[in-house]
Formats: sequence, C-alpha cells, structure tokens
Amino acid sequence: MDNVLLPSLAERFIKNLQSQEKSSFTIVAYKKDLEQFVGYLTSQEIADIREVKKETIDGFINKLLSENYTKKSASRKLNSIRTFFRFLKQEGVISQNPSLDVSHPKYVSSPPRIFTKLEYRALRDFAREDLRTYALVEILLQTGVKIGELANIRINDIKDASLFIRSYGKTPERNIPLNKVVKKAVDNYFKVRPSSKDDHLFITRTGHSLLIRNIRQIISRCFREIGIENATVNDLRNTFIAHQLRNGISIEYIAKLVGHRRLSSTERFLNLVKEEVQKKEGLGEL
Repeated sequence: MDNVLLPSLAERFIKNLQSQEKSSFTIVAYKKDLEQFVGYLTSQEIADIREVKKETIDGFINKLLSENYTKKSASRKLNSIRTFFRFLKQEGVISQNPSLDVSHPKYVSSPPRIFTKLEYRALRDFAREDLRTYALVEILLQTGVKIGELANIRINDIKDASLFIRSYGKTPERNIPLNKVVKKAVDNYFKVRPSSKDDHLFITRTGHSLLIRNIRQIISRCFREIGIENATVNDLRNTFIAHQLRNGISIEYIAKLVGHRRLSSTERFLNLVKEEVQKKEGLGEL
C-alpha cells in the first residue's frame, strides 16, 4: 500500500481536521500529540503505520509516565492516537485499529480547587496595584471564562453591561452579563491601555496581544506574591461556579454562563459546595 509513512499520514489527518473547521486549539493539540507519537515511533525504527501494534502504543504511554507525565495527560494523548487511527481505518489505510486494545492509565480526578474568602480577597487586593492585572483578575473571577477565552476578547466584544465570548475549543460563543465591579475595572484599564492597532482587549506594553502564557504568568505571579500554593488560573473559574451555586443560581443558568455543554460538568460542583458550606458556614459572600 502506498502512502503509509507516518509523517505524511499525520499531516493528512491534520488537514482533515482543518477541512472540518475544527478550532485552532483542537488542531494544535492533536498536532502536538501526534508529533510526539511519531517521534517515539521513529526512535523505535517504525516508519510504516501497519507495523504499529498494541504493544507499540503501550510502550509510548509507559514512556510518557516514566517521564513524569500525569496519567490524565497520558490518557488524553491516547485519545488523540485513537482518533488518528480511527481516521486511518475510515480512509482504508489500515484494516485494524490497534489503539482500541490499549487501556487508559487509571487516575483519580482531583476535586475542583475553590478559593477561600481570604484567598479571594487577597488576590483581588494584590491585583489592584496594576490596572491591567486587576481587570484580568476581575473578569476571571466574576465571569468564569477560560483563560483562552479571556485572551481572545476584543475591544468591541464589550458592550454596555455585557461581554461577548468567542467560541474557544469545545466551548461555544455566548454573551455574559458584566457587573459594576468588572465594568469599572475594565474602564479603568482602558485609561492606561497603550494605543495600538491590535484590537484585543488585553495587550502588552508594546501594543501586542496578551497571549495565554502571558496571562498565566501574570496570574501565577499574583499567586506567588500572596502565598497561594498549587493554584491554577482555572481555579478562578471553579471559584466563580461555586460562588454562583452558593448564591442559589440554577445549574442550567450557570452552565450557560460558563459554556458547559453538559450539565454534569456543572453538577460535579454541587457536592463540593455543600461540603464547603458545612465546613465554613458563616463566611458569607465572596
């Protein structure tokens, strides 16, 4: 059979994703996973896709785990490989999908991290020292958007008391109401925002759009400075969801706000919030 060399097949798969108009986020994720897998196969002197067996893929997953990749991360890469092989079978390149016989690494999903009232206040107080940082933090805490959605906000996406969130990854586009605190934080940031042709809301001091890694660095610095350990930017989203549930907002409405496609994604916070309220009763609102 012709055209069974791995690099060309991986490229063909990526082009197929592009033709389906998959998000750039999804395409980049698949591309990185497959490049890593192809690199492993090359190290094993495998160039023909038909030579890949269950044991080969097992070897790749075990190598990831030996290199301190988390079981969750290795499991996600296995999903990418399975999707790749499913595509190859549909295209008639292979007759059997060896990845289906490979087991996912078993891992226990950690409960969502929710900031305490003290952590929440400390983060906001520290962020006030810089208007851009404060606007970033307030949007994350008061709207529950993802970091990628935040980086993608354009100036015209903010209208009156609402924020338009563009589609990102698997999360759909939507409109989110902005409270007075967020609106004021953004208005104050506009007063010091450098003039730029770039229409992204958040930009660097040289006028370029603030990238996801830039935002992560800014927020991580805030965590370090106020002594919040083992926290991620996504924990701000978790805190928003928990806060809404504490205030009695319906699960359906919260799911719509944060772009959850399945209610179960929002419902998993319920028991956590119930336990938190029982342990920390009397803390009041965030």
